[in-house]
Amino acid sequence: MSKTLTTHTGFCFEVRGARPEDEPALAEFFTHVTPEDLRFRFLGAVREVSHERLIAMTRSDDAHTHNFLAFAPDGMLIAVATLASDPADSRGEVAVCIRDDRKHLGVSWELLAHIARHADELGLESIESIENRENRAAIELEREMGFSVTTDPDDSTLVLVRRKQGARLPK
Repeated sequence: MSKTLTTHTGFCFEVRGARPEDEPALAEFFTHVTPEDLRFRFLGAVREVSHERLIAMTRSDDAHTHNFLAFAPDGMLIAVATLASDPADSRGEVAVCIRDDRKHLGVSWELLAHIARHADELGLESIESIENRENRAAIELEREMGFSVTTDPDDSTLVLVRRKQGARLPK
């Protein structure tokens, strides 16, 4: 099932669950993501997203993992996101990545809000993300959306952003 989202800038895009046949489009998408954004998304030095990771990001057979793809009106894949919940379905971890030439349109905000609503539907108590401390844009966006930010106790280069579910999302 797909859903049309509209950003504060008026940009419209379609979001739907990933499917195995999306793997080539996903591989192409990651060629348009900056090396820094790849590092932020995968929390390490990644030059190219492996076939195994692409398969994991397009599978739909895991009840605890939800992969989303966002498409521009022309069909171009512009963003990907994952929501992975713990076995008890109480906490979900989210990761979002935007194509470099589609930043600053509000896609990240709308996609994260979509994931938060989906997490509410699943009954998750909270969603969180592990961010590289240098990823200031993502951390600020998450703060604006009601996430709290704490330093990772095991790694001072990382922060944990967490949002209790059920609260209204800011506009």
